[in-house]
Amino acid sequence: MARNVLALLLRNDYNSRMANIIDELNYRGLIQQYSDEKSVRELLETKQTIYCGFDPSAASMHLGNYAMISLLRRFQLAGHRIVALVGGGTGMIGDPSGKSAERNLLTKEKLAFNTAAIKAQLERFIDLEDPDKGVLVSNLDWLGELSMIDFLRDYGKYFSVNYMLSKEIVKSRLEAGISFTEFSYQILQSIDFYHLHHAYGVSMQIGGNDQWGNLTSGLELIRKIDGLDEKVEVMTGKLILRSDGKKFGKSEKGALFLDANLTSPYEIYQFLFNVSDEDAIRFLKIFSFLSIEEIEAVAREHFANPGARIGQKTLAYEITKDLHGKEAADHAIQLAETLFSGNVSSLNESEIEMVFGSFKKEVEGDRTIGDLLVEIGAATSKREARTFVTGNSVLVNGEKVTEIGTLLGKEGALHGKYTLIRRGKKNYYLVFWK
Repeated sequence: MARNVLALLLRNDYNSRMANIIDELNYRGLIQQYSDEKSVRELLETKQTIYCGFDPSAASMHLGNYAMISLLRRFQLAGHRIVALVGGGTGMIGDPSGKSAERNLLTKEKLAFNTAAIKAQLERFIDLEDPDKGVLVSNLDWLGELSMIDFLRDYGKYFSVNYMLSKEIVKSRLEAGISFTEFSYQILQSIDFYHLHHAYGVSMQIGGNDQWGNLTSGLELIRKIDGLDEKVEVMTGKLILRSDGKKFGKSEKGALFLDANLTSPYEIYQFLFNVSDEDAIRFLKIFSFLSIEEIEAVAREHFANPGARIGQKTLAYEITKDLHGKEAADHAIQLAETLFSGNVSSLNESEIEMVFGSFKKEVEGDRTIGDLLVEIGAATSKREARTFVTGNSVLVNGEKVTEIGTLLGKEGALHGKYTLIRRGKKNYYLVFWK
């Protein structure tokens, strides 16, 4: 009897976590639109299979994509089964959303490479070991087998041109022009939903808000073929913007990639550490897996003493840890503390390249500090260089230089080839002696 009561309590708790996932997602500010919120909530009271698609137009996803990855992961942690789809087939066509003109079509070889890379990244964040919890698929497996005649007879007949033109995803491109290739994209994505509904029992699709037209097209295709009472729904996540209106995940150097070889964990950490106070807590809700209680505690501590940057430190550490592991996050903190202390001479070669490689300037032959500042762009003239040096605002490998004629070169360089120059508090230049 006691065992049966315990089993019932565990099952009720399990069902409660599944059903309450929508309340948590709303708290975190993750959901923009529902096809039918009441129906979505009713579906999620029991275990559902939920899918999201990822575009292999590049060999790595970026920090902005992580919002959708983490959304899938939240559903999985709540007890639902997820299907992560990589668009190996639709990637050959190109999604017109967010584009002002036709995209250049990638070669089959490049798409195959990108698809494999995206799959590898998804495997890092989603539990795919148990197919009852998660499955990874490529839509090339079924779209690649679809003949033109079957495409038109089995699916195209369900889409009126007027209906397709009414979708914002197409309307936004009509003035500039859109090819039939990209125009047909929404049909292909609709086929994905229909196929996954039958092959994997998918009842719900999620995607970015710019995908609303594609998602609802898939919903309607299923209901036209299988009947209006078919239990399927869609919802979209919000476009994540910073408080200044810019897209999240974009730095001055461009996208912040999830591939550590393209964007180092340190760069991710620094980007997040430097967000505004408002964004720090908002992004903790969106991207971290801290509980609601933990986030509220961080928020209270943060706003009680904003100068301590508790929110930014927590955000930067948690996301870097989730993306690249605890060791990488700890290392990022260590590097940040090293730079703050000015003890740059303790950095090894890989750390120097990781932190300052994007600022690297190649120089051949010895230079005075005055000439070097002008050559690397740290000063506009020798007169300005002198002002910086005599004003105690120039550090070379962590040490102040006060003489304009100080000679620099390979001798005395870090690891025999690097000289790190800091002008002021935040302007760094890495000299690589050839």
